[in-house]
Amino acid sequence: MQAPERKSAFVMVGLPARGKSFIARKIARYLSWLGFPTRVFNVGSYRREHLGDYAGHRFFDPDNAEGVAARQRLASMALNDMLAWLGAEGRVAIFDATNTTRARRKWVADQCKEAGVDVTFIEIIGDDPETVDANIRATKLRSPDYAGMSEERQVVDFRARIAHYERMYEPIDEEHLSYVKLIDGGRQVIVNRMEGYIPARVVAYLMNLRPTQRTIWLTRHGESVSNVLGRIGGDAELSERGSDFAKRLAEHFRSRRDIERLVVWTSSLQRTILTSEPLGAPAIAWRALDEIDAGVCDGMTYEEIRERLPAEFAARQADKLRYRYPGGESYEDIVQRLDPLIAELERRPEPLLVIAHQAVLRALYCYLIGETVQRCPFLEIPLHTLIELTPTAYGCDERRVPLLTISRA
Repeated sequence: MQAPERKSAFVMVGLPARGKSFIARKIARYLSWLGFPTRVFNVGSYRREHLGDYAGHRFFDPDNAEGVAARQRLASMALNDMLAWLGAEGRVAIFDATNTTRARRKWVADQCKEAGVDVTFIEIIGDDPETVDANIRATKLRSPDYAGMSEERQVVDFRARIAHYERMYEPIDEEHLSYVKLIDGGRQVIVNRMEGYIPARVVAYLMNLRPTQRTIWLTRHGESVSNVLGRIGGDAELSERGSDFAKRLAEHFRSRRDIERLVVWTSSLQRTILTSEPLGAPAIAWRALDEIDAGVCDGMTYEEIRERLPAEFAARQADKLRYRYPGGESYEDIVQRLDPLIAELERRPEPLLVIAHQAVLRALYCYLIGETVQRCPFLEIPLHTLIELTPTAYGCDERRVPLLTISRA
């Protein structure tokens, strides 16, 4: 009999404005993208839902007995919901709260152990005043807690909240716990008692994660000769329209002055490389960004596949995510192929332009916006359109810019 799969919980630890929620959501997106059902349980969201209007920093004062009791009730609600979800359809959960005392961590660990859930703590440490101030102004002041309050009052209140937590903060030093400490935005990573595939993937991810805000652009190559003919795969050159798009793309970035620091990635196929050339910026070609391998169907049209290989055509229609072309790849294979590239993407702070192919960009877009991997084969990535993505602490801002008014699919 096959052993039941282990359920995992990652528990965030650290003072406010250190990037815990940002990192929690990044981990959740990454694991969901890899195919593990993952969900974040944020105690602050429970407070806003159940207590309504924000009562000010005194709610977080450790000498405020009423506030302490209320915060414990809310943490219990979130933890109970998390364990219930893991006991049903979930595989990985992230408990997003400060969890700054040994007593709180012991309580969380004991509850998870009783439920048969493996626990790993993730402590975020960073005391650089400029970074903390930037985090407060970039994310915390946009919180519903501070709606209608002047920025000056917001900053004063949030710093007072941090001071309350500093009074009771006990860094992780429990040797028996499984934990990872992320210090100064990844300058140093300390790992203790880490076991299992999922914790190992998360540690590797965190070692490359740099919580910087920059824009990432995605675009398909310009229209190719194969696009005109409706044929999949191959290594065709650009059509006349495709060359026109490449020029428009370069003009767009020159007008924005983003080209000075811009990093450009392409696949190893000539239609993406040719699209990048008018930019005049150095481009890095990655085989990991090559289009899905269509195997024996490479160079065929979908109509030809339906006529010559009807069983394959029907199988692909039935399950586009898992369907693998004979001798080729599936969308799930693309995700695994892109996985090592995600570390490089998260490591670099420069603005990035990725010129690639429809299936690969669907998978990459899925990761960046936090879409479930099941939606990957159906996401719209049209030709001759620039997709501008700016990751934030709580999501990803998106803008689409058509650079040619009419484009083929």
